[in-house]
Amino acid sequence: MTWLPRRWVLLVTAGAIAGVFGLQAAAFQRFPGGYGGFGRFGRVPQPTAADAKHEFAWSRLQYTPVSRGYGGYGYRYRGGFGGSWSRDYPKADITFLAALRRLTRIDARSYQQVVTLDNDDIFNYPFVYAVQVQTWTFTPAQATRLREYLLKGGFLMVDDFHGTADWESFLNGMRMVLPADEYPITDLADNDEIFHVLYDIGKRFKVPGEQYVLTGRTYEKDGYVPKWRAIRDHKGRVIVAICHNMHLGDAWEWADSPDYPENFASMAFRVGIDYVMYSMTH
Repeated sequence: MTWLPRRWVLLVTAGAIAGVFGLQAAAFQRFPGGYGGFGRFGRVPQPTAADAKHEFAWSRLQYTPVSRGYGGYGYRYRGGFGGSWSRDYPKADITFLAALRRLTRIDARSYQQVVTLDNDDIFNYPFVYAVQVQTWTFTPAQATRLREYLLKGGFLMVDDFHGTADWESFLNGMRMVLPADEYPITDLADNDEIFHVLYDIGKRFKVPGEQYVLTGRTYEKDGYVPKWRAIRDHKGRVIVAICHNMHLGDAWEWADSPDYPENFASMAFRVGIDYVMYSMTH
C-alpha cells in the first residue's frame, strides 16, 4: 500500500471536514452527568443504536480540574462543560474522527465520546484523549481506575500543556496513577515504532495552537521546545503518549481554516493517526 503524501492528507481531510457538520443529529453524544448536551456548536444529541457498534471509538477524558482562582484557562471549573478538559471540544474530536475514517480502514465511530473515571465505562474505549492536563487531579479511586485501564491495554494521549510549570503540575496527577520509580517517562526518538505504524513520520516538528495565526509565535509560556514523550508498561508498550509544548487538538480544530498552515495540521493528523493505529495493534 502507498501512503498519501502530506498535501493529499490535507485535501482528503478538508473533504472530510466539509461533511462533518452535515452529519445526522443522532451521530453525536450527550455529555455525561446531565450537563444538558450543549457544545460550542449547539446541542449534542444521543447516538442511535445503529451507529453504536464499531471496532474503534474515540473518547475524551473528563476530569476534575484543580481550582486556581480566576486566572487562566478555566481553572476555576470543577467539572462540566467549559472546564479545561473540554478545550477544543467537540470540533477537534469530530474533525480528527472524520480524517481517521477517510484515511484508514479502521471501522471508527463517527462521533466522539466523553468518559469519566467515576465508573467503569472507560474500559469500553481503547483510546482516551486528554488536554490541559496541568490542571487535572484525581481521587485515589479515580487514579486506581486509570492505572488499571492503562495496564489492561488502554492508551492515553495527553496534549495542550506548555512550559515548566505545566509540566510539574501534570506530573502531580500522573504520578498518582503511575509512580515514577516503576513507570519512568522517556523521550520518543524519531525511529520509535509508534511513529512508523501507518505514516513514516520520522523527524517531527512543533505543532502550535491557533495563536500562531495572529502572532506567528509557535510557543506558549516557556514551552519553546516540543517534547514527544511516553510512559511504557513493563513489556515496553507505550501506554501514555505525551505531547508537551504543542497543541495537536488546535491543529485538528483549525485544519479547515485557510489561515492555519497546512504543514502543522498535516503533522498533527499523521501523529494522531499513528497513535491510534499503535493503540489498536500493540
